[in-house]
Amino acid sequence: MAQETEQGSRWENFKERLKNTYRLVVMNDDTFEEVSSYRLSLLNVYVLFSSLLVVMAIVVFLLIAATPLKKYLPGYGSVQQDKEMRELYLQMDQMERELANHRRYSENFRKILVGDVETEQELPQEEEKKMDTITEIQRAPILDQLQREGAGSNAESETQEDRASNLSPRDIPLEQMYFTPPLRGTISAKYAPEKDHYGIDVLAPKNTAIQAAMDGYVFLSDWTLETGNTIGIQHSNNTITFYKHNSSLLKPAGSYVKAGEAVAIIGNTGTLSNGPHLHFELWYKGKSVDPTGYIAFE
Repeated sequence: MAQETEQGSRWENFKERLKNTYRLVVMNDDTFEEVSSYRLSLLNVYVLFSSLLVVMAIVVFLLIAATPLKKYLPGYGSVQQDKEMRELYLQMDQMERELANHRRYSENFRKILVGDVETEQELPQEEEKKMDTITEIQRAPILDQLQREGAGSNAESETQEDRASNLSPRDIPLEQMYFTPPLRGTISAKYAPEKDHYGIDVLAPKNTAIQAAMDGYVFLSDWTLETGNTIGIQHSNNTITFYKHNSSLLKPAGSYVKAGEAVAIIGNTGTLSNGPHLHFELWYKGKSVDPTGYIAFE
């Protein structure tokens, strides 16, 4: 009971202090002249500060609700803006993947040009066994079909087997390989690696078809600034051929072509070309060789 009485007296004292008035006098420090005076109470001060806080809260709310500042606050973005952000993120992610693929492609192409490629002897033994196993698995249905259909399907199966064996690793000297001339014409520029000319230039009539020198897979079919429309074919025995400055390409990357099959049309594309011709390159085990020693162009 005494505690409740004490608390009640404190509350009464606090209310009395709120009603007490005070005078705030502003005086000149040199002359002690009274400049102005204000009559205040604790209740008036509390009301003033509370009003200021309320006004500031209202101003901040209006700034966020009626101005673009809400865009910079987390949780206030619109659904349309979130959708645009997601689309931009997906586009950026796709561009990063394309850039990474382009870098890998450029690096692999550079290794081919400078000869920094794996030869047959450098391949791990396990990979060779795996390749043989895959070849056997792929050829098994063909052998079963031979047994079922007899001699009628024999020629087709042999064609498939020849294609598989043509690209299988073999250590055959370049002199023992047979090449089909890409075209017949006059050689205008010879093989000169000391001048960074790693192939030969062959002149031929306009719209002449360029033929594949051997069976193989097209690993490059694209346009470059210096060589224009360029096509590259991977053959067996670590052999690669390039056909540059074409007016058009007839085979996309990943296509399988036979020797003598048209792969491009002679042209004059690229900054390194000054007239219609074919720039032909022959690479063996990562090194360029003179094609005229193995192919008759004239």
